[in-house]
Amino acid sequence: MLYLLDADTLITGERRSYPLRRFPIFWEWLRHQGQLGNVKVPIEQFEEVTAGRGDLVDWLTIEETKESLLFAEEADPALVARVTLEGYGNLNEDGIVQVGRDPVLISYAIAGLPQRTVVSFEVSAPAKRGANRKVPDVCLHFGVPCCTLYKVIDDLDFTTDWQP
Repeated sequence: MLYLLDADTLITGERRSYPLRRFPIFWEWLRHQGQLGNVKVPIEQFEEVTAGRGDLVDWLTIEETKESLLFAEEADPALVARVTLEGYGNLNEDGIVQVGRDPVLISYAIAGLPQRTVVSFEVSAPAKRGANRKVPDVCLHFGVPCCTLYKVIDDLDFTTDWQP
């Protein structure tokens, strides 16, 4: 299984659960999982995170980390358009900005079904429509598995005594 990380997974994971300064072992493990090909970050989500500042950005831009985690595939524009239109509806310019790069992330997962899962901390909200739809709900629409970072940690068996 290939886990494709949404930007919010990295940002929320670092801010709330695994701050780099307190849990460097987790981030080493994540980089290792990237080297193994289990976890990847599409360039679009990578750029969302690295547009900011801080420990996470510094860590992501280390060449070894970048090489380990960056997903080496280009998005299919027709598939991105399909995800946008079918998953979110006919959006105006503001809606497209609000949705951001989520349709690209989901399109990468669709392109590799059934071997890809989207990883996001967004919470399902089935009543939301248009640009307010959440990643898990759009994934469900397309039959794409979606989970949180905690499931990835379970599935790939992270422990604090992990060694490369």
